[in-house]
Amino acid sequence: MDFDQLETFLEVARLSSFSRAAERRFRTQPAISSQIRALEEEVSAKLFDRSGGRVTLTQPGKVFKKFVEDLLEARRCMLVNIAETHHVPRGEIVVSANEGTCLYILPEVFAEFKRAYPGVAVSVKRSERGRILEDILDNSCDFGVVSMPVKDKRFTVVPVHRDALVVITSPGHHLAGHKQATLADVCEYPLLLPKLGRTRDMLNALFQERNLRPNISMELDSSELLKRFVVANVGVGFIPYSNVAEDLQTKTLAALTIADATIQRDLALVYRKEKSHSRAALAFIDIAVKLKAQPSNATS
Repeated sequence: MDFDQLETFLEVARLSSFSRAAERRFRTQPAISSQIRALEEEVSAKLFDRSGGRVTLTQPGKVFKKFVEDLLEARRCMLVNIAETHHVPRGEIVVSANEGTCLYILPEVFAEFKRAYPGVAVSVKRSERGRILEDILDNSCDFGVVSMPVKDKRFTVVPVHRDALVVITSPGHHLAGHKQATLADVCEYPLLLPKLGRTRDMLNALFQERNLRPNISMELDSSELLKRFVVANVGVGFIPYSNVAEDLQTKTLAALTIADATIQRDLALVYRKEKSHSRAALAFIDIAVKLKAQPSNATS
């Protein structure tokens, strides 16, 4: 067996699909199937159950997966440590975060990191919170940036960013002339809310606590879509201040704070506790904390 076969095995296991693994690995499906058959012949065990239209790991496959993950992680650490004997950090850092974080929180961190470590490649995966945590655990990424709290003891959690939610409206909206509004006032207008995630959970809890029945106009899975629909005056929305700071400067959007509630968002850099990090990876943590630990200032 070789490392290419092992990486293919993990991709099939993660995606539960030969066809999707083929797309991710830029191979044909028969080529992926051939690699898995070769592995199964070598270990004398069936690694995947393909019955019932689903691809799932067999019990031997689950045992094999743990050894493959450990082996590939050991290989990664070996290559990093050898590279660092030359005092020139190399390799790759993979960071997973949601759309808003990728667009508005991380670019400054990546720019500073690349200035300090030009030889280290940086790859960004855009995912939602649940998937990000899964990617960290299965070594698909080195770091994730997610909303707090993260209670799973398998993670190290480093707070890196704090800001608050604001209400955004189109510049011509009735609320645009106000600096503040109560939550009840906002709920009288059609609301554009995130479909899922920590922000939606916090808002739902607040609506229930205040016995409010929000007029939900649309549920969206993209902060950029939410902003565009607000600009089109479809409704008003809640969004982290850092995601709209530039829009407020250009007067594309208007924002106001919530007079009777503070909905705070704390983001953390998250990684596996037992993971061995290179000097460059540790530097990435330091840079993220240094640049992003200060709270954003919401509009007042």
